Amino acid sequence: MKITVPKIIGLKDKRLISMMTAYDYPSSKAISDADIDIILVGDSLAQVVLGYDDTLSVTVDEMLHHVKAVTRANPNSLVVADMPYMSYHVSKEETIKNAARFIQEGKADAVKIEGGKKREKMIKALINAEIPVMGHLGLTPQSKNIMGGYKVQGKTLELAKELLEDAILLDSLGCFSFVLEGVPKVVAQTITEKVSIPTIGIGAGVHVDGQVLVYHDLLGMKSKEYIDAKFVKRYDNQYEKVVEVMKKFKKDIENKDFPTDDHSYDSGDSLPETLKEWKKEVKKILS
Repeated sequence: MKITVPKIIGLKDKRLISMMTAYDYPSSKAISDADIDIILVGDSLAQVVLGYDDTLSVTVDEMLHHVKAVTRANPNSLVVADMPYMSYHVSKEETIKNAARFIQEGKADAVKIEGGKKREKMIKALINAEIPVMGHLGLTPQSKNIMGGYKVQGKTLELAKELLEDAILLDSLGCFSFVLEGVPKVVAQTITEKVSIPTIGIGAGVHVDGQVLVYHDLLGMKSKEYIDAKFVKRYDNQYEKVVEVMKKFKKDIENKDFPTDDHSYDSGDSLPETLKEWKKEVKKILS
């Protein structure tokens, strides 16, 4: 059964929520078949798939291309499209226009926006336009230049207070959930207890309402930014496995072990049965 926004909201204090990034049809299908609650088409696409240095480089059109691929799998998971850098920063009108493309063209169920109070007007506008919004607080990668890099946020009393205030604001604005990234576990726990919507952590400890990881990190597929962050748990080492498979493929070709007759097609009724007749036909064609 398809997961909906109200379903996600209703899971708070009932069971933990699972979320995973996806960027194409096969990963979307696999995640859905695993009964993961939410698929995030994250702007992490920039680094793990497109090879950019950071998330600031990816565009709306690039994101939309991958959102479409994900939704073509018709996943039961709720599909959330990450709004990339500068797609919701200029005006309410432009924010709605960009978000609507993810809903109308991309068939996403919701969008995600980074930031708290500074994004208040944009979030209000989206929700008034009937577009569900997932928030994102703490370590917000699109703000890395202001933050001085990818650093844990909320480590001082003042910064923790700001995070809590932003979280309460997102709740009051009507966001259906928000990501807490790179936040001390005690801060994440307090925030989770003080809001009515689910918190989904990544590097935010155990006392949140759900967890998210990047698809390639979980599977051990190397990307441009292949860093063993403290919050990542690798469940496989697929990069090494893929390299080994490619080496076997190359060796089979060189040793003429692939393809074999089992991988080849025999001539059908439309072709002459004997080599002699075939050669005659070839000669006619080339003459």
